Amino acid sequence: MILLDGKLASSSVKETLKKEVEIITANNKRAPHLVAILIGNNGASETYVASKIRSCKEVGFTSTLIRFDDTVEENILLQKIIELNNNDEIDGILVQLPLPKHINETTVIQTIHPDKDVDGFHPINAGKLVQGLPTLIPATPYGVMLLFDYFNIDTKGKHAVIIGRSNIVGRPLSILLSSNLLHGNSTVTLCHSSTKNLKELCLQADIVVAAIGKPEFVTAEMVKQGAVVIDVGITRVDDATKKSGYRLKGDVKFDEVATKASAITPVPGGVGLMTIAGLLKNTLQVYKMKMIN
Repeated sequence: MILLDGKLASSSVKETLKKEVEIITANNKRAPHLVAILIGNNGASETYVASKIRSCKEVGFTSTLIRFDDTVEENILLQKIIELNNNDEIDGILVQLPLPKHINETTVIQTIHPDKDVDGFHPINAGKLVQGLPTLIPATPYGVMLLFDYFNIDTKGKHAVIIGRSNIVGRPLSILLSSNLLHGNSTVTLCHSSTKNLKELCLQADIVVAAIGKPEFVTAEMVKQGAVVIDVGITRVDDATKKSGYRLKGDVKFDEVATKASAITPVPGGVGLMTIAGLLKNTLQVYKMKMIN
């Protein structure tokens, strides 16, 4: 069984990015600049944003963190995004999700200029992805593809079953895996809450992607021997034995599924780290396009 270690794969991506940035700055050009916006003090969001900012520093990017209280009015947030859109010194903009209930997530996503949408959520970028045009790929699906590339996972002609149809993970990943790409060309079944024969479908899968947000939802009896298992989920579960008061669990029951899988991602230390790698690559892509134009 191969452990699809996100730390190894993301470190490889970061090292390549770092070398590119060193060449850029050696030529007296500014480094790529990523701005992250964080609303409120959600513990998980704080952790994710801190990791993104730290990763920017590791590869030599400039990063800026803008914080708002969770009571911020939507129009104030939108005004800030528009200001960042118009700043030529800023390449990438991300707004950490989830947002407070009084702020419309769709409106916020659509306000970010598609050329600076390094999370890859804007409808224009989503449409380009569907049509197979060059675009900014959603960071998590991009990270999964980078993971396949690093570990040379064969996807051609394989049956991939994705559990979860979100616009952030499931839908875009289904498009990537079914596209004519080096680590695409799979036959994809996209499952969701109304899928009736989920267990049977999973047992047919050469590749299982769990992105449903339910801790340990995928068990060994749902996975055939030798399948590749990608666990996108990460949930904080209360655990009084931990100093933090919680432990992190994925959507896959790792210990028992690992005995059947040919390759599997850990949680934490798997797809989450690759999501950041995808985000960094998107930021550099935006920067390069801007420099060309």
